[in-house]
Amino acid sequence: MVLGQNPGLQTGPGTNTYLLGRERLALVDTGEGVPAYTALLKEAVEASKGKLSLILVTHGHRDHIGGIRAVRRMYPDATARKFPGGEPPSTFQPIAADELIRLDGVTLKAIHTPGHAPDHLCFYWVEERTLFSGDLILGEGTAVMPRDGGSLTDYLASLERLRSLDIHRMYPGHGPAIREPQAKITEYIEHRRMRERQVLDALYAGARTIPQMVARIYTDVPKTFHRLAEESVWNHLVKLEGENRVRRIQAGGQERYELLE
Repeated sequence: MVLGQNPGLQTGPGTNTYLLGRERLALVDTGEGVPAYTALLKEAVEASKGKLSLILVTHGHRDHIGGIRAVRRMYPDATARKFPGGEPPSTFQPIAADELIRLDGVTLKAIHTPGHAPDHLCFYWVEERTLFSGDLILGEGTAVMPRDGGSLTDYLASLERLRSLDIHRMYPGHGPAIREPQAKITEYIEHRRMRERQVLDALYAGARTIPQMVARIYTDVPKTFHRLAEESVWNHLVKLEGENRVRRIQAGGQERYELLE
C-alpha cells in the first residue's frame, strides 16, 4: 500500500493506493497527485522490480483520481481505466460492470457499486478472495454519500451485493485493512438502518429542517463534523421521500420535511 500523503477531515490519514502484480504491475487509485505521494509511488515501483502497466480508479472523486496526470507522466505506457462517467472519454479506457481484468497472475473482477458515487467500482481479487472497496466501505468510520451523485438507496443495494461474495480480507480507500469483511458489511447496513430510525424519531419529535435533525441525532459528534452529518441526514430524507414516507416542503427559501406515515 502507498499512502496518498493527503490527510484531512474527509480523507483521514490519506488515500490508500495499492500496487498488485509482479513483473507487470497494476495500481488501484492515484491519490490527489501530491508530490510526496508520487515520489513514494516511484520508490515502491522500483523496489518491486516490476513495470507499472495498468492504472485502475475506483471512482472519480479528487482524492482517488486527482493524481492520474502525475502518475501517467511518470508511466506514460501504463493504461488507465475506470467505469465511465465524469471525465473526458480520452482519459480512461472504460471498465464494464463485472468485467474480469487479468494481469500477471492477478484476476480482478470489477464490481459496479454506486452509492458513494455513480461511477464507483470495487475490485475483487479472485485468487486471494480480497476486495479493494474504495470509498464504499472504509477502515474507520462510515462512508459519506455526497449530494452531488450520492444515493443511499444505491449504496445499500451495493452493500447487499457484497454480502454475496466470499471475501476474506478487505482493503479500503481510507483507513486500515478490514480483517472481518462480512461483519463490517453487516455493521454498515445496521448503521444506516439505525440512522433512518433516528431521522424518523427526530421528525416525530418535531424537527423539520436538516440542521434541527442533526442537532437531535448527532449530540455526541463535534460540530466540525455537522456539515458531513447534514449530508447523511439529507440522503436518508431523499430515500424516505422516494418511499413516500416523508414529504419535502419549500417554505421561505428553506427546505422543511414532514412525515406522511
